[in-house]
Amino acid sequence: MLEPHAARSRHTVTTTTFDARRASESDWERFCAFWRLRAAEDHPGEPVQADADRRRDVLRHDPLHDFHRMLAVGDHGEIVGSLTASFRREGTPGHAPFAPFIDAWGGVLLPHRRRGVASSLLGALLALMETHGKSVATLHAHAPEGHAFLQAIGASEKHRSVENRMPFDGLDWQALARWRTEGFAPAHGLRAEVHAGRVPYERLATLIGPMSALLDDAPTSNLARPPMRYDLESFAPWYAEMDRRGGDHYLVLLLDGDALVAVCEASWNAQTPERMHQRLTAVSRQWRGKGLAKGVKAAMLQLVHECHPEVTLAITNNAEVNAPMLAINHRLGFAPHRHFGAYQLGTDSLRAFLSTRLPATPREASQ
Repeated sequence: MLEPHAARSRHTVTTTTFDARRASESDWERFCAFWRLRAAEDHPGEPVQADADRRRDVLRHDPLHDFHRMLAVGDHGEIVGSLTASFRREGTPGHAPFAPFIDAWGGVLLPHRRRGVASSLLGALLALMETHGKSVATLHAHAPEGHAFLQAIGASEKHRSVENRMPFDGLDWQALARWRTEGFAPAHGLRAEVHAGRVPYERLATLIGPMSALLDDAPTSNLARPPMRYDLESFAPWYAEMDRRGGDHYLVLLLDGDALVAVCEASWNAQTPERMHQRLTAVSRQWRGKGLAKGVKAAMLQLVHECHPEVTLAITNNAEVNAPMLAINHRLGFAPHRHFGAYQLGTDSLRAFLSTRLPATPREASQ
C-alpha cells in the first residue's frame, strides 16, 4: 500500500471484501481492470496476466492458506486501492508455529495516493488481525515510496532481498561445463538425481522433509517467522495448474546415499516462455565449500536450456546477506533488477499509527 506521508485532500472510500465466489461479472471486470492498472504501475514493462488467468488464480483453492481481499472503492464505484492478506489455515498440518503471522500486500493507484486510502485498508487489516488473533504482519516493498510508507506506519525492516536477472545469451557454457565437472556428483562420490517436467508424487513425499531443512537454513536476517518449509499438499494444485497452462518443474539433487546434500530447483511457465524462474539452491552445511552449489546450478541451466531453448532470461531472488550465493550468481552474469525490504509490525504499532489518521472510511461493505 504505497501512500507517502504528505496528504492531499482525503478520499471518502468504502472498504469492501471481495468475495471471489460470489462476485458478479461486473465485479470481476472492475477487479481485473484495477489489477491491470496496478500491475502496470508497480511492474512497468513486465508481462501482464490475462484476465481469465487472473480470475482462475484468485478462484483456485489453496489447501493450506486463507486469503482475504479488501478493496478501497470510491464514490463512483471505482476501485482505487486493494489489500490482500493471507495466513495459514487453522487445522492444517504444522499450523501452530504459523498462528501469530499474517502476510499482507497491496497498493493504491497513483492518482489516489496521499489521500487516506492506504490508511483505510490498514484499518481493515487491523480488524482482520484482531478477529483472527494475529499479532505480526509481514509486508514487502521494492519502490522508494513503498519503503517510506512502511517506515512511516511504524513497521520495522527485518530482511532485505534482491531479484537478480541473467540473460542466457551471456552464459559461458564452457565455464559451466567445468563447474559441473568439478562440483557435480562423480567428483565427490555423490549420486545425482534429476527430474525434468514433474517430480513423481511418491518421490516428493520423501523429499519434503530434507528439502524443508535446507530451505529453513536459508538466511532471513532478523525476520520473525515460522519454519520455512515445503508442503506436499501444495504440489497437487500447482502441478494441475501447470498441466492446464503448460509448465515444468525441475529438480536437480545430489545425494550421499539417501541423504540429500544439495538441491537446485527451477520452474518454467508456458505463458512466459522466454523466462525460467530459479527457485531454491541450497547445500547442507557439512558439504559447503566444495563447489556443489555451482555444480547443481550449472546442471540446472544446461537442463533448462536443452528442454526449452527459447528461454532467454533467468530470474532468481536472493537474500542480500547471502554473500556466497550472490557471488556465484554474479559470476554467472546475474545482475540486480530490484531490491525488496521485508517489514513487520504488530497490532499495537498499527493501532497507534491509525489513531493519528483522520477517519477516511466512514462505511464498510461486503461484495
